Amino acid sequence: MKRILMAAVTLLVSAGALADECDNADTQLALNMCTAQQFDAADKKLNQTWQFALKRAAPEQRELMKKAQQSWIKLRDADCAFVASGTEGGSVQPMIHNQCLADKTIEREAWLSSLLQCEEGDLSCPLPPAS
Repeated sequence: MKRILMAAVTLLVSAGALADECDNADTQLALNMCTAQQFDAADKKLNQTWQFALKRAAPEQRELMKKAQQSWIKLRDADCAFVASGTEGGSVQPMIHNQCLADKTIEREAWLSSLLQCEEGDLSCPLPPAS
């Protein structure tokens, strides 16, 4: 339960910070570029957290983690392509697509981060607690 609460709080704080960054964008091109930068930042943070989680995993878990992450990336990309399809050909499409990618990436990073907070005896958490 603690992990879910921590992930939700992290997601809410991150989403608010990302929204503030684009407040000064005054053209669609600027909004598209800003949301692309937001996605890049979220992706970098996810990759850092991913590396920490992968190192924490037991050797026999690492291949499972890799498969799960690859599947998640495919799902994220497919979901965001679908979400952006409603604006196909429009100047807003890149922004919608980038926002979706950023949102889903922030959510995934929060979830992976919650796995790094496992407590001793929490059988619902696949990663061992920090030493």
